[in-house]
Amino acid sequence: MRTTHAVGATAALATLAMLTAGIPSATAAPDDRGDRVSSTRPIAKDSSTARAAVAAARSNDTATLVGDEQKLVVTGALLDSNGATHVRMRRTYDGLRVVGGDLVVHRTGTGAFTGSSQTLQKRLDLSSTPALSATSALRSLGTSAARATKPELVVDATSATPRLTWLVTTGGTQKDGTPSRLDRYVDARSGKVLRSEERIQTVDGDGDSLYGGTVPLQLTQSGSSYQLKDPTRGNTYTTDMNNGTDSLLCQIFSAGCKSGTMFSSSDTHFGTGNNSSRESAAVDAQYGTDTTWDYYKTTFGRNGIFGNGNGSYNRVHYGQNYVNAFWDGTKMTYGDGDGVSYGPLTSLDVAGHEMSHGVTENSANLTYSGESGGLNEATSDIFGTMVEFYAANASDPGDYLIGEEFDLKKHVGFRRMDKPSSDGSSYDCWSVTAGQADVHYSSGIGNHFFYLLAEGSGAKTINGISHNSPTCNGSTIAGIGRTASAAIWYRALTVYMTSGTTYSGARTATLNAAKDLYGTGSSQYAAVGAAWSAVSVS
Repeated sequence: MRTTHAVGATAALATLAMLTAGIPSATAAPDDRGDRVSSTRPIAKDSSTARAAVAAARSNDTATLVGDEQKLVVTGALLDSNGATHVRMRRTYDGLRVVGGDLVVHRTGTGAFTGSSQTLQKRLDLSSTPALSATSALRSLGTSAARATKPELVVDATSATPRLTWLVTTGGTQKDGTPSRLDRYVDARSGKVLRSEERIQTVDGDGDSLYGGTVPLQLTQSGSSYQLKDPTRGNTYTTDMNNGTDSLLCQIFSAGCKSGTMFSSSDTHFGTGNNSSRESAAVDAQYGTDTTWDYYKTTFGRNGIFGNGNGSYNRVHYGQNYVNAFWDGTKMTYGDGDGVSYGPLTSLDVAGHEMSHGVTENSANLTYSGESGGLNEATSDIFGTMVEFYAANASDPGDYLIGEEFDLKKHVGFRRMDKPSSDGSSYDCWSVTAGQADVHYSSGIGNHFFYLLAEGSGAKTINGISHNSPTCNGSTIAGIGRTASAAIWYRALTVYMTSGTTYSGARTATLNAAKDLYGTGSSQYAAVGAAWSAVSVS
């Protein structure tokens, strides 16, 4: 006999989420105490503060590298409790979009310009007239041009030397069955493909089955049935893809994508806790989005992935024997695994990982290639892990292993943060080759940093799981705890990082965040610097 649960369980968490959450301060030097930040909230992109920041960017062009041929568009703005503001912008050059041209202008409460965060390294000074036609750019891509979008002329400023390029997006399928939406940048002078960036962001998966035990769900009643759709969290919902996959049109243009069939039931109970019911994986996915939403709202005051209260949705049962999961800019999609080594990839840390790709896309928008791509993946691993600890679910206690719940044979997952190289491919320490590595492997540098910052070096047991984290320079690190570490990373992501931030830039960004939150004389500030040095980032 089924046990039924009331629709819309306790509202206590939702009420708590309406409060602005401050980050606890810590001991710091008294000379900078008045500048510490206890809370941050978004402000309107068209506010007078945002317009003043644009003017400040132009009047401080030595720092911001804004020239007369450029236009600035505000994409987001934040106000700190101490009155300081941080306004994020994108720029155009002679009417062309500048990829990697985003910047954040920082000003005090009195309006004084204190600096900017940006990827652009030198002033733009290049012709905006291509020597290569759009047709020739397509021809340089060979057979994949048949699955390409119309080329867009842009300035690619993600490297030290900005170049005029044709941006072409091609569709297809990756080796493991994941849809592909690949951005390729073709030099508008030589026709050389300079770089490519995969827009479908994935988690390399292993897997287990269904993981969270009995969990609360908020449902939507529709007539006499109940939908797996949460009206308290932006109407986030979960659908069944019935083992279908996306069309080429969806892969290239993000158009005509299958949404799947929304799960509904005649009563308020979903799933059986095993794979005999297709609802069970859906429960895990919905629970994961609910918990991730609550983590960001309660901890940082962020209202959903997009920061505006709008929800996204989950698709489960994607493809046949598909051992992966991905975020594509609007939704999370989960495969069922192969049923032998891996179960459905709907574990809590992976749900938090995928949703955090959305948070990154709607803040720093870290480019998904090179070192910034490694930081993008590390950000998702960091916050996916924090969501797991936040949930405090006895069926899936927090640890620094990623995906261990759906790993049917080894139960260790596909990545671990205390010693990333345990998987045989990930980086423990930064080296000059990090920017050429697969982003899932270069993410190890950021993951290792975060673990050391939060937990410290050496051996320890966390919720029954053994962890042991050595340092790259032989130093001993004392951790500052997960709460402070996550606060520092989130502020660095949303206030200081930009699309092309490297690991060296991430060091600067997190030191700035630690200074804002705890002061330059604090143990937290010192620990950030020490932890980066411990993974060879200077």
